[in-house]
Amino acid sequence: MLLDVWRLATRIAAPLVRVHLQRRRRRGKEHPERWPERLAVDATRRPPGRLVWLHAASVGESLSILPLLDGLIQQRPDLRFLVTTGTVTSAALMAKRLPDGVLHRFAPVDLPDVVERFLDRWRPDLAMMVESELWPNILATLARRAVPTVLVNARMSERSFRRWRLAGSSIAALLGSFRLVLAQSQADAGRLTALGAGRVVTPGNLKYAAPPLPADEDELAALRTALDGRPAWLAASTHDGEELAAGQVHRALKSSFPDLVTVVVPRHPDRGQAIAQSLVSAGLPVAQRSAGQPPRAGAVYVADTLGELGLFYRACPLVFVGGSLVRHGGQNPLEPARLGCAVLLGPHVWNFDEIARGMIAGGAAVQVENEAALAEQVGRLLANPDRVEAVGQTACRFAEERAGVLERMLAALAPVLPGPL
Repeated sequence: MLLDVWRLATRIAAPLVRVHLQRRRRRGKEHPERWPERLAVDATRRPPGRLVWLHAASVGESLSILPLLDGLIQQRPDLRFLVTTGTVTSAALMAKRLPDGVLHRFAPVDLPDVVERFLDRWRPDLAMMVESELWPNILATLARRAVPTVLVNARMSERSFRRWRLAGSSIAALLGSFRLVLAQSQADAGRLTALGAGRVVTPGNLKYAAPPLPADEDELAALRTALDGRPAWLAASTHDGEELAAGQVHRALKSSFPDLVTVVVPRHPDRGQAIAQSLVSAGLPVAQRSAGQPPRAGAVYVADTLGELGLFYRACPLVFVGGSLVRHGGQNPLEPARLGCAVLLGPHVWNFDEIARGMIAGGAAVQVENEAALAEQVGRLLANPDRVEAVGQTACRFAEERAGVLERMLAALAPVLPGPL
């Protein structure tokens, strides 16, 4: 019943969705030229041959599939690949990071006529949805067209499980449409099976397979020169509320570390100006990277540029991973772990529950409950560089020991890949 209601509601709401996309475009939330792709209005030609469509929601999910794409291309060079994502930021990153020959398009909104138009144009031979992308119209239309679908790197948190369980047969129908579900963990597999998924395999979390984030060597040398050996820590992939918290930590530690540099890399760089203004209003000295300003002693450095997180992980070995002090669920702690950073996490880490719990239990990360505890831990670690190095080395080993997931995932996918023409 819920799926029928969704289909009816999306048909009725279609004109409003188009208006909403136009408003988002005016606010910079949709691409100024490519936004019609969200409505499957696109003159791009489908490449000849078998086509595999991978859909990832945003930055984290799209970055996680890059090793999988490389492996699939090596395993099946005859296949063609289309990647869709839903955000402007992810599109910009994919333009830099996708393998040669892989197409990127913005994901179609889940309106019946849009989905039909998208599938008419691209005619995928296999569709892979990443993590938790369960769009009813897309999945129903793929099933009706007999296009096999796979849920890749699937996750289902306990919180989401409790909500989805109320949907009864509707979630069972969505999950049952997948020919194969590749779960991140045994806990995810159990919850997905309980909700109605059919064949569930647990190769592990694809995020373990990602290579270290890149960094420009010249920019890294310039950044290290600008920091000039001063005490520094990084608040990475922050969300609204965490930037001010980082500013308060900076204020609390300033007397002990007068030259302290607090680097803030917001999850969404387009918030940079607003973040800088809020920190200035709070009485904090601020430098802003997008304005061409270098970091300076005693100031908060707002690094509001795209695709440079790997640069700051290399320059600042003490890292708080954002989305975890506020109720967002946390960002990926493996990214700094791979680069040997000492990782601090807030209390809200359900997006990466298994990874976060493993890192904390193994001494590869330290969890803090609130802003005051964050300030205490940052101060303690800044005063003990040997401890920072030891936690960072443990984090790096944690990431390296779990890197075999890609081979297991490729083996699980091999039987469902489309055969040659």
